[in-house]
Amino acid sequence: MIGLVGTGMLGLAVGQRLLGCGYPVQAYNRTRSKAERLRGARICGSPAEAASGADLTITAVTDSDALDGVALGPRGIAETARGSAVLDVSTVDPARERALGAKLAEAGCGLLEGPVMGGPDAALGGRLVMMASGPPDLVERHRAVLSSLASEIIYLGPSGSAHAVKLAMNVQIASLAISLSEGMELVRSSGIEPEKFLQVLNATYFATGMSRKKAYRMARSEYPATFTLANLAKDLGLACGHAGSVGADVPAADLARRLYSEAAEGGLGSLDYTGIREHLKRAPRR
Repeated sequence: MIGLVGTGMLGLAVGQRLLGCGYPVQAYNRTRSKAERLRGARICGSPAEAASGADLTITAVTDSDALDGVALGPRGIAETARGSAVLDVSTVDPARERALGAKLAEAGCGLLEGPVMGGPDAALGGRLVMMASGPPDLVERHRAVLSSLASEIIYLGPSGSAHAVKLAMNVQIASLAISLSEGMELVRSSGIEPEKFLQVLNATYFATGMSRKKAYRMARSEYPATFTLANLAKDLGLACGHAGSVGADVPAADLARRLYSEAAEGGLGSLDYTGIREHLKRAPRR
């Protein structure tokens, strides 16, 4: 049995993938109607119920406060998960994840950290890239489940390691989205169609998956969300906070954090993270 706590965009896709692979799933979401979208799962009334009897409980929630709440709060996972493990695929603060792991261990539950790259479509196809950290024996114990979700599992070391790398990856995608947006604006303002810029870019060494896929929707001002701008703004804040705690200087990440925060506060938070282009188009000249 697999428990699933959090059925937002990623969590829903994870649950659908597990059900498609033949795993029984019992799911909880704070908004019950979102959990009820997971056809074939048993819908639960609390995180504790979702974790009860499960070999592994997967958490896919918004932030560290939400994670601590579902894990340690009233009717939380820790109440029923003794002898089992939690796989956290959220993007959260590394230091708080380490603290959570210690508290779950006191409750007799192991914590395996497994933030992912790839989004809902990759989850549905089992093509996520998973960054794993925590007790290595938990990776091996639950490798079959992990492998059903991820085509690549990269073990990074002790608790907190995976989330540090995940935050670094989200700095990369924010920087790419900003760079693509500014390139499009530069050529558009020069009287050239943004698609021409992309044609040249994608014929070179500097092409990326983003420039080959999402960028053409960006050029048409289409931003169907697979990972929202608001969530990336949150993650950039975490990245900059983590950088300060470990003594890393990340001025470009801090600029990206400011731009994404402005965009979210300006009403663009529900767009895909590539919607940063709209903020840059309408922002006053600095």
